Amino acid sequence: MRATRACSFAAVLGGATVTTGALEVQGCRLAFHVEGAGPPIVFIQGVGVCGRGWTPQVSELRARFACLHFDNRGMGSSQPAGRPITVVQMADDALALMSHSGWESAHVVGHSLGGPVALDLALRHAGRVRSLSLLCTIARGADATRLSWRMLSIGFRSRIGPRRARRRAFMEIVMPSGAVPDSEADRVAGELAKLFGHDLADQPPIAMPQLRALRRYDATARLPRLAGIPTLVLSAAYDPIAPPRFGRALAASIPGARFVEFPDAAHGLPIQHAAAVNALLAKHFDHVESSRV
Repeated sequence: MRATRACSFAAVLGGATVTTGALEVQGCRLAFHVEGAGPPIVFIQGVGVCGRGWTPQVSELRARFACLHFDNRGMGSSQPAGRPITVVQMADDALALMSHSGWESAHVVGHSLGGPVALDLALRHAGRVRSLSLLCTIARGADATRLSWRMLSIGFRSRIGPRRARRRAFMEIVMPSGAVPDSEADRVAGELAKLFGHDLADQPPIAMPQLRALRRYDATARLPRLAGIPTLVLSAAYDPIAPPRFGRALAASIPGARFVEFPDAAHGLPIQHAAAVNALLAKHFDHVESSRV
């Protein structure tokens, strides 16, 4: 793993220092942002979502933490993919951005596919990870990519038919039924598009390679090795991709991990319940930081 070129610039946004840059790693210019100052956090996104998907977390936590978020290789502004997409490669990318930022260690947060990436980073570089926060995710990728009837239905309707109908079908992954009134669905789809980095009626080309990478990854047998890394696992009751049973199993396999289930959320938990998620994350980070003093 070697960074061959880097560029960045800093600005002040909403009172917080924001550094925007690009780092070349293994054939890809990884686009990243670091917002705020304080103990460092690395946010790792899931399939088909840009780094700005973490905006509901970063916009609040940057007041007390340095928040690094980035587009995964082949997604958004991180182009070209450069190498075959694997969870290990994605973990190496996150580690390279940490090192470029001058961080010896950081709190690592992963959502969906970002969860296995965070796990792999911690399993291979435990000393670089202060804590883990694993949101709506799994340890074995095949669990998230299984073809349930619900996901088959959503997948078909999100790819076939008028664009408006496709957007609404995709929203069934993000929000539980009834969470968004029909009169608000188009507006919410537009807001989600800003966070995801693309219209919900479309899937970026990198999404399928990301799904294949996720399907091939399995950290289940190695999870006990994460003993000593404070871990928070969050699941959502209506998540069609990573149902709570997988979150419970994940937390049960990591010694000392804490599990929290949200009863009225789906895969878009960090967006739908940003304030509650942020409070749990901040408490988790603060507890770890206090033990480091």
